[in-house]
Amino acid sequence: MYCNYCGKVIQDDANLCAYCGKRVGAVTARKRLVRPRTGRKIAGVCAGVAEYFDIDVTVVRVVWLIVALMPPTVGLCAYIVAWIVMPKEPEALTAPAGQQVTTT
Repeated sequence: MYCNYCGKVIQDDANLCAYCGKRVGAVTARKRLVRPRTGRKIAGVCAGVAEYFDIDVTVVRVVWLIVALMPPTVGLCAYIVAWIVMPKEPEALTAPAGQQVTTT
């Protein structure tokens, strides 16, 4: 399989390109802005924003910190509002060994 962005050969079962780091194949970005259950530091707001816009979470955290430390504290208020408004990521359904999950 080839990466759609850099054109290099990658593994057939890869979700990310090992060379450029972009998502490949049938894996698409989330369509909803949600707070993930894993990879969060405080409430998961920065991780959710980073995943939604498909950018590095460290960049989002640094920018949000800089904005939060500015005098009017708009960044801090926006973080608290996003914490309240953004829904949590739905829990993954898991089945006991040997059973199949079916939805009706």
